[in-house]
Amino acid sequence: MTIGSTPPPFTLGPSILFCPADRPERYAKAADRADAVIVDLEDAVAPADKPAARGHLVRHLATLAEDAALLERTIVRVNPAGDATRAELDADLQVLAGTGVRHVMLAKAESADDVDKVVRALGPRVGIIGLCETPAGITRADQLAAHPSVTALMWGAEDLVAALGGSSSRHSTGTYRDVARTARSLVLLAAATHGTAAIDSIYADLTDLDGLSAEAEDAAASGFAAKACVHPSHVAPIRAAYTPTDAELEHARALLAEVPQHTGAFRFRGAMVDAPLIRHAERVVQRAERTEGETS
Repeated sequence: MTIGSTPPPFTLGPSILFCPADRPERYAKAADRADAVIVDLEDAVAPADKPAARGHLVRHLATLAEDAALLERTIVRVNPAGDATRAELDADLQVLAGTGVRHVMLAKAESADDVDKVVRALGPRVGIIGLCETPAGITRADQLAAHPSVTALMWGAEDLVAALGGSSSRHSTGTYRDVARTARSLVLLAAATHGTAAIDSIYADLTDLDGLSAEAEDAAASGFAAKACVHPSHVAPIRAAYTPTDAELEHARALLAEVPQHTGAFRFRGAMVDAPLIRHAERVVQRAERTEGETS
């Protein structure tokens, strides 16, 4: 593989906001409110409205030709590569070719061949986000993450549960059922195995900000690089969840300051510290520095 033949690492987030492609009046607002925006050509757009949505999106991308930073923060979700939607995907890729789009999310990704279809149309420098939301996509997450053009994996619960013949991904308490939790973990592990980022799924209840905050905090602590959302009101809780508290940051920095004084495991504030806990502290500092950089 030649130098420059693969996309750069995925660094967007932590809040990534979906925006329907057939609502161009929302494009700028979404980009302004979140760290990145997913302009959606798939589920958010009715089949009859997809041609017009593609036109809106292409015109928008043309206006970003002179704004590299905003183009970098724009992700386009395209239709799946399966037989039933292949014509829609082909139409998506045809209009995206030559636009300079940097990130493409492939809905219902299930194989490396699916990713290859996008790469052949758009080139190897476009980063592909594999959206694992079917049984095949979840069980083949490792194959997707291993593809050189895949820079991130995201997972989705609702399509997965529908494909399984179920009717709800969550308990009445708002927590995920075991099958969804398993899928979430498998995608995170597959992404980490191959050094790609993992994006946590949306929290569909728009009014339950406490539930969102708890889930986003778990995502950040577990290693998800970002969390997607479908409403601007969810951006702030996600950002807050990814921002270490003052106490967490003070503890992490103090612990790291002690590391040069020791050659192995050591006691710090009543706890035994070894290499994994040092890496945990480094992650806390990195998240704080990332947040500071975004707000400066």
